[in-house]
Amino acid sequence: MEKLKQYQNYVQQVIREYAQIGSKKDEIEQQLIFDPVGNHYQLMYVGWKNRRRQHGCVLHLDIKNDKIWIQHDGTEIGIADELVKLGVPKEDIVLAFHEPLMRQYTGFAVG
Repeated sequence: MEKLKQYQNYVQQVIREYAQIGSKKDEIEQQLIFDPVGNHYQLMYVGWKNRRRQHGCVLHLDIKNDKIWIQHDGTEIGIADELVKLGVPKEDIVLAFHEPLMRQYTGFAVG
């Protein structure tokens, strides 16, 4: 239970930190979506820019089976590396955006 709470805090921390990097001048709203009961966490961009609708997921992480599953990482920094810097072992991070057969070559958990 303590490990789950720690990972929930880490995931929320990296999403909040990444959200702070974005420009406040844009008309794009950053939505932090945290579901600690289901262990789903997302950063979404929503709004309008240059008369075009903007709606998309930048980050989507889940926690399941005592591992952090990175479902989508639309950042340049690599959220997995940020989690490792916080102390999460690579064996507890699944790069779920890679197909299962390729995960064994990533240096992270396979699932």
